Amino acid sequence: MKILIIEDEKLLADTLQTLLEQKGFDVEAVYDGESGAEYAELGIYDLLILDVMMPKLDGYAVARAVRAKHCGTPILMLTARSGVEDRIAGLNAGADYYLTKPFDTRELLACINALLRRQGSQVDEMVYGNTSLDLSTGILVCGGQSVRLSAKEFDVMRLLLQAKGQNLSKEVILARVWGYDSNATENHVEVYVGFLRKKLRSIGSNLQIAAIRRLGYHLEVTEDA
Repeated sequence: MKILIIEDEKLLADTLQTLLEQKGFDVEAVYDGESGAEYAELGIYDLLILDVMMPKLDGYAVARAVRAKHCGTPILMLTARSGVEDRIAGLNAGADYYLTKPFDTRELLACINALLRRQGSQVDEMVYGNTSLDLSTGILVCGGQSVRLSAKEFDVMRLLLQAKGQNLSKEVILARVWGYDSNATENHVEVYVGFLRKKLRSIGSNLQIAAIRRLGYHLEVTEDA
């Protein structure tokens, strides 16, 4: 699961990043609201952890910007503001939960897990067309045929399945699978899409990874396989 922390207190942001990485999450951190909004609007994160009082854009403005892009990523707000009106403002801006500083890390982790469960992140299998992806083993299954995916193949396939036929740009796939600051290029996306196409054909899947020039990829269910 990929988490973005938007917090101008660098020490706190870095501490949270270390804590969550130790729990197995893939975490990135930015230190002002304007940068946070730009990262968040990519739509590549499973959860946003958002401070309220920040330079350039406050947390309320970031949340509103994210929701204006029709991005449904869960937002957990962290703030020293504990008043009822502040909590209402945060929830109305688009936050899913409002946690007051200082907080117990156990409560933070419980909130994160609850929000991810709400997103359906704990499912064991994803199904589209006549094909399923086992999330615990990384195996693609179609009828009686199956094939194991490499780690990167799994990440790309999972992302395409999550999109449910909607188009994903190469930029989004690259950022989500290889990381926003990776040295990987769009050619890496093309190569792994090629690998997946071969594996889908090998098991008789009726899924096709369709390409739209300059826009990216999406899954299509074909009439015959």
